[in-house]
Amino acid sequence: MKRIQNFFEHQAFGVCTRLGEKLNISISSIRIFFIYASFLTFGSPIILYLGLAWIMNIRKHIRRRYNKLWYS
Repeated sequence: MKRIQNFFEHQAFGVCTRLGEKLNISISSIRIFFIYASFLTFGSPIILYLGLAWIMNIRKHIRRRYNKLWYS
């Protein structure tokens, strides 16, 4: 079970971790919320999760580009 958890923590987008750090909430609580909400609403929180992952990815690329402009 621990191997599966480690695999998903390293391969996932880090949305739950980022939310937990920003809101000062336990990361496992956020993950469990997403899992239960996905089952209860037939997967609609997955769309929210992927949207947040996309936004985080875009922001990461913008920050990299911004840093290269000023430090090159």
